[in-house]
Amino acid sequence: MNKSVYSKDYKDIIERLKRARIEANLSQQEVADKLGKPQSYISKIESGERRLDVAEMKNFAQIYKKPLEYFIN
Repeated sequence: MNKSVYSKDYKDIIERLKRARIEANLSQQEVADKLGKPQSYISKIESGERRLDVAEMKNFAQIYKKPLEYFIN
């Protein structure tokens, strides 16, 4: 059985997260700076190496100026 991090739904969420960053015209480094994290943190989330929790997703939504529903619908 596949881990949920590799499910189609999770991959769709991560793809929307990456798309939102690009639409916000932000680099991974700029987002990382806003979150007080290293750039590798953003890279690992966008590549699926690191799981994203709901609280983190809320922070991304605020940075990207998107409603939380954008990422999960």
